[in-house]
Amino acid sequence: MASEKHFEQTATSIASLGRDELKRRIRNFEGRFKLDFTDGYLDNLGVDRLRHILLAALINAKPGD
Repeated sequence: MASEKHFEQTATSIASLGRDELKRRIRNFEGRFKLDFTDGYLDNLGVDRLRHILLAALINAKPGD
């Protein structure tokens, strides 16, 4: 149950972010793997896609948390 609540909180938090903040968090992501997207690539994505990338990275960054 705790992980479901954490997921919901994370998803809600990401849903409120704007394009610039999403790009900043993707570029500065620190997890067990590196995200390597160019600024040009991120600039051409829609906000929903940026949210999807960030959410996927966060939920996969630390398995079991």
